[in-house]
Amino acid sequence: MKRTLLVFLLLVSSIVLAQKIERTLIIKDMDTQLPLEDVTVLVAKTKQILISNKEGEVSFIVNGNSNIQLSHPSYVGMTVRPATLKQNGNIIYLKSSLNKLDELVVTRQHPQKILKSLVANSIKKFNVPARLKVYCREFFKLNGVYSYYTDGLLNFQIVGDQKKLNSTILVEQNRSFGVVEEEVSADLLGYNLNNIMENYYTFKYLAPLLDPKAKDSYYFLVRSYSENDAYYVLTATPLDNSKGLLDEFKIIYDNQKNLIIEVSSKISEISLARNSGKAVKGAKNIYMSNVKTTYRVEDTNYFLVSSKEEIGFEKMYKKETKNIEVRNYLVTTNFSNQNYTYREPQVFKDKSLINKGNSILTNYWDFSGLAATDEEQQIIAKIERKM
Repeated sequence: MKRTLLVFLLLVSSIVLAQKIERTLIIKDMDTQLPLEDVTVLVAKTKQILISNKEGEVSFIVNGNSNIQLSHPSYVGMTVRPATLKQNGNIIYLKSSLNKLDELVVTRQHPQKILKSLVANSIKKFNVPARLKVYCREFFKLNGVYSYYTDGLLNFQIVGDQKKLNSTILVEQNRSFGVVEEEVSADLLGYNLNNIMENYYTFKYLAPLLDPKAKDSYYFLVRSYSENDAYYVLTATPLDNSKGLLDEFKIIYDNQKNLIIEVSSKISEISLARNSGKAVKGAKNIYMSNVKTTYRVEDTNYFLVSSKEEIGFEKMYKKETKNIEVRNYLVTTNFSNQNYTYREPQVFKDKSLINKGNSILTNYWDFSGLAATDEEQQIIAKIERKM
């Protein structure tokens, strides 16, 4: 009887282990053979969401027979069955949907009015209230040397309405390595976690384009693509005679649903060159700024799926000039319409995880939703060794 029971338990255990299998995908462009970053990967059964890194890599656990869905605003989506995946070396190729000659869209409305309509409708369609389980990662570089790193698993509870959104944060786990000088720590320019969701859900970064005077500083254009009837691309580029340090913008949107799918911006090279050499003592003299946010439409749900921010600037202090660079990532690994319950002392109210002590229960970063690249792994290990 004991022997039979033991055999039964071993059999059940082997079945459970067989159902939970680690898999890694390397996603590439079909034409260029280059790795694809920011591909959204959905494990259908568990609803886990992942984002491919710069190496095109995604790692996840297959729990049972669950299809894997791949999507990207600029590529044709694909569904992969787990039975076709090997343990290692799974290379998946996606076909670009925007690689053919783009077509100018002639509209009765000025593109700025189209953008205002997109922003208004997108804000209206966001699921609120909602809960986002998020993986957050931040790298900090001082004078060309990486000196601080932090990441964590967080739950954001988003409540409110179109006029006023609020987010409550619970930190599940987190880790931090490195030391930041007090003088520099005030200039980190990392996520302010207590208002970051409000910024993404109100499209704060598009504010310069919504200003009525933006027509005097930007050239707006709307294009469509022959292989993708649904998605249009709206671009805004600073005019040659525009003043100040201005970004150039690219907004991918669903023309049929009138929803924003992706927003990206970076400092215009022309604008940067025109303003170089105008450093101001005590100010953050920015030389690099990249922002990209991606949103997901899933049945009746519409929510933020990822963000990436990179900023570099020089600041002249009393005795010296310091070069500071910060790289932030945020990935929604699970979305839910259900509220979570909590006690007030559990709420995280600081601006950054840097201010929170380490709380590590599992190796959560291994399956965080955003796998670290080989370069990033080396940076993290180097900073950790310094500690």
